[in-house]
Amino acid sequence: MPEQQLRKNLDKLRAEIDQVADSDTQTKARLDALINDIEASIDPEQDSGDIKLVENVKEAVAHFETEHPRATAILNDIMVTLSNMGI
Repeated sequence: MPEQQLRKNLDKLRAEIDQVADSDTQTKARLDALINDIEASIDPEQDSGDIKLVENVKEAVAHFETEHPRATAILNDIMVTLSNMGI
């Protein structure tokens, strides 16, 4: 169940990335990389290695909270879901 919620939140985050201005390629790249890390952490067939996932999400929240509040809210939901999954 938490994995389904996480996937829904990742879809929401992707939609939010689509709303970010095309000129803000750095933000898009950072969020895309974060999504890839999260997906790798929940994919049993991928060796995600030593990803400091929760720290990366927290850093993204701190970085985006003023410029992208909707993305920040979604990232907070993702953090809660990851925590519920024991990640």
